[in-house]
Amino acid sequence: QVQLVESGGGLVQAGGSLRLSCAASGSIFNLNAVGWYRQAPGKQRELVASVTSSGTTSYADSVKGRFAIARPNAATSILQMMSLKPEDTAVYYCNVEKGGKVYWGQGTQVTVSS
Repeated sequence: QVQLVESGGGLVQAGGSLRLSCAASGSIFNLNAVGWYRQAPGKQRELVASVTSSGTTSYADSVKGRFAIARPNAATSILQMMSLKPEDTAVYYCNVEKGGKVYWGQGTQVTVSS
């Protein structure tokens, strides 16, 4: 089992920055790709950014150039968010895949005011 805990969310003005963290605990060996997702009210959960175990990153078009994902160690993922917009407001979740299973955190709220 893998437990994930996100932190770093909050309220920020448009144009501001936030740094989200995702910490994994439990059986953290052989963790595969880590993803950051978000879900706004009334919308489906969408993939924002991901990083593989080898460090390959990918981003949704809506956040390219503004968000950066990093994985300083196998158990930690960082999502640096810059130039935030009101439409970035959502609950942000991290997930990780291991052995064919996907584990999710509880989410952290990000609110961007205009």
